[in-house]
Amino acid sequence: MSNLKIRDVRAIITQPPGARTLIVVKVETNEPELHGLGCASFFSRPTAVASAVNDYLTPFLVGKDPADIEDIWQSCNVSAYWRYGPVLNNAISGVDQALWDIKGKVAGMPVYELFGGKSREAAAVYIIPNGRDLVEYEEHIHELQERGFRYFKLGAMHPSSSQERPHQAPVVITKKVSDDRVSIFEPVPYAQDVVAAFEHFRTTFGPTPEILYDLHERMPPIQGLALAKKLEQYRPFFLEDLFAPEDNDYFRLVRQQTSVPIAMGELYSNPQEIVPMIKDRLIDFIRVHISTIGGLTPARKLAALCEAFNVRTAWHGSADVSPVGHAANLMLDMNVWNFGIQEASVYLNTHETLKEVFPGTPELRDGYMWPNGKPGIGVDINEELAARFPAQDIGGAKLWGDARRADGTVIRP
Repeated sequence: MSNLKIRDVRAIITQPPGARTLIVVKVETNEPELHGLGCASFFSRPTAVASAVNDYLTPFLVGKDPADIEDIWQSCNVSAYWRYGPVLNNAISGVDQALWDIKGKVAGMPVYELFGGKSREAAAVYIIPNGRDLVEYEEHIHELQERGFRYFKLGAMHPSSSQERPHQAPVVITKKVSDDRVSIFEPVPYAQDVVAAFEHFRTTFGPTPEILYDLHERMPPIQGLALAKKLEQYRPFFLEDLFAPEDNDYFRLVRQQTSVPIAMGELYSNPQEIVPMIKDRLIDFIRVHISTIGGLTPARKLAALCEAFNVRTAWHGSADVSPVGHAANLMLDMNVWNFGIQEASVYLNTHETLKEVFPGTPELRDGYMWPNGKPGIGVDINEELAARFPAQDIGGAKLWGDARRADGTVIRP
């Protein structure tokens, strides 16, 4: 790679069927046919990430040697003086993953071989079932089981959603929740619904399938602790984001009072948030969005730190992660010894147009995500086709689930 130079760097925004807004960074070299792709998907602020790439990182990087991945990551990280944060980290991630992609292509091997080779043949995944009602939801779970999937995260259409609620509906006193895009969240009835969902799942599907649940950090911490204790009897594979990053210390109470496995990290963007959680053994699974922590380079180091403390990986992999990002997750999944589980979005297999936009998209089969064995990350992009699917509602009013208490108080996230 001694004669290679970075010729251009640019961000591509697209939203193919089934996906949220995706940002992919393309790093081109002075070899006309040699380029790399990286995921920089921050779906609610895509143009901010694209600007960080196109206006700032591109002039900083043109002419550099694409082989110098560590040096480029470190210099990009301090290039704005202020460090970290989801916008800058996603921009750096797009570049970082693309450089690993280039290095793999030059070496003629998948990136996981550069990391030290395979620890397994494929990565076990969990899926979020869906359906318009409870019947369809359960039919989808049975279908997924027949296809070999055995890890399920209960989502918005969880088994309690069609049941009569025994609790009293909250009295709404504000017009702020009159918009149909706003959902009302109250901790007590929410906790009742979650417990009912777990009980119904175990009654319906038995003890074998693994259940996961994402609390989205919405519960007041002490109520979240009480909920975790109630759910222990249903043997969850893990509870995700039980508390917000601002409430990390509350995880000490969880460790003292229950053995429920904890996954955390989707909202982390600064290593100083993450390191204490690992070294103090307050979590069981690291759940970061790899592009939000800056790409494969920091994720490899984080996985190594986790191994020393017996924390397993469970990288974020929803519909706001591009196929390039899913493949990057998979490069680590194939290599690291302390792999736990990989989140996978059904859009990878159900939308043929998405596969046409991103040739080489990883395959979901028999309950696993399978690498294609191609050099680099293994996924390319059809830019002409990607341009036919521009992002929807950039800058619109609906950027994230607008949940509020009945009195109008905003609920995070």
